[in-house]
Amino acid sequence: MIDKKLDKKKVVLGMSGGVDSSVTAYLLIQQGFEVIGITLNHKQEKALEKEAECAREIADILGIKHRMIDIEKLFRKEVSDNFVRGYDEGITPSPCVICDERVKMKTLLDVANEENAYYIATGHYCEIEYNKEFQQFLLKIPRDRKKDQSYMLYRLESDKLERIIFPLYEFSKEEIREIARSIGLKVSEKKDSQGICFAKSGYIDYLQKNLKDRIKVGNFVNEKGEILGQHKGYQLYTLGQRRGLGLKLPRAYFIIEIRKEKNEIVLGEYSQLYKDTVLLSDYKEIVDYTKIKDRWLIGKPRFSSDGMLGKILKVEGNFYFKYKEENPQNAPGQHLVIYDNDYVVGGGMIEKFD
Repeated sequence: MIDKKLDKKKVVLGMSGGVDSSVTAYLLIQQGFEVIGITLNHKQEKALEKEAECAREIADILGIKHRMIDIEKLFRKEVSDNFVRGYDEGITPSPCVICDERVKMKTLLDVANEENAYYIATGHYCEIEYNKEFQQFLLKIPRDRKKDQSYMLYRLESDKLERIIFPLYEFSKEEIREIARSIGLKVSEKKDSQGICFAKSGYIDYLQKNLKDRIKVGNFVNEKGEILGQHKGYQLYTLGQRRGLGLKLPRAYFIIEIRKEKNEIVLGEYSQLYKDTVLLSDYKEIVDYTKIKDRWLIGKPRFSSDGMLGKILKVEGNFYFKYKEENPQNAPGQHLVIYDNDYVVGGGMIEKFD
């Protein structure tokens, strides 16, 4: 239960030192909130210390309280260790989805309770709206669809959404930069962060450092078991991959299966990646299944996907998403997020497909 005594004019804001969270702080102040900026430190690195210092400077300029919270142990347990474990299992994990649910939002809510603040906020491009049909708060795709981050946040339940504010939902990125310029924030031209935050040198290098001698040379094979060449370790490849295989073959081949037990990677035709039904594990039933089971919904099997029509199925307690048409975008370990029009209604991790 939420403490009714929490101050609804007080908000705890995740501040990374970037333009989005900085302008979010400004907008919240303009709306009359007392803002407390929180920088989450997930790793002791000089680059992150610089980001934290930038966040402190922005907080001083805007006249708000700022705190640094150490989340290194939690982050390692829930995100980076799971990331390495996922590739070692032969799947393609989604670290940002897990981080937003189990680390970032969880920590901000914990700090909000400490600070007697009802709300938390971040610089995500996403909208939260009370849906009258389903009678609950739901995530919604924002105005700038190209910056939409609802996919990453899909695992947030309705009771948490009641306490979250995403002020950037009605702006484009360029409008946010213009606001930063207009109030004299030096981060106005700061580039967006790219890649995986804990693997700045690249995920391959990160896996090699962490898996070490677990990575062993193995064989690329076709479906008949014929050897086509050698790979550098199955953990360093992903389903659907075509480039970077290091093979000289007469035509293009795609990774259609990773067999970790045999340390084999199966190559085949692009057409073999097409599937129409996926089994979803750890399904997040945001909207009750019975309310959406007969509808044509949009399933996004990866962050960059535009989504495809399909229906949610429940068979013997397991949730499946059946596409209207086959597609090649699914990979075990990635998350399939389900939308009813622009509203997030559910989703889960892709376990397997047919």
